[in-house]
Amino acid sequence: MALTAEQRQKIVEEYKTHDKDSGSAQVQIALLTEDIRALTEHLKKHKKDFHTRRGLMKRVGRRNRLLRYLRGKNPPEYVKLVEQLGLRR
Repeated sequence: MALTAEQRQKIVEEYKTHDKDSGSAQVQIALLTEDIRALTEHLKKHKKDFHTRRGLMKRVGRRNRLLRYLRGKNPPEYVKLVEQLGLRR
């Protein structure tokens, strides 16, 4: 379920804003999105796994807070990121 180090590094490389970036809002949102997708697939098989469901809801809430922050701080970057990740259809 958890992302491997290689997967995390690939996501960081794709969404970083500068060379030393590893924790910007864009990177965090992308990492959370991948976690959410993996947990959603897990929950499709294991419908009664309520502990995982709670973890999923916490990640969704955190991602929403980061998206709200990014939308207020840098709207063009927000729009670009939402399109890249396929959110807000």
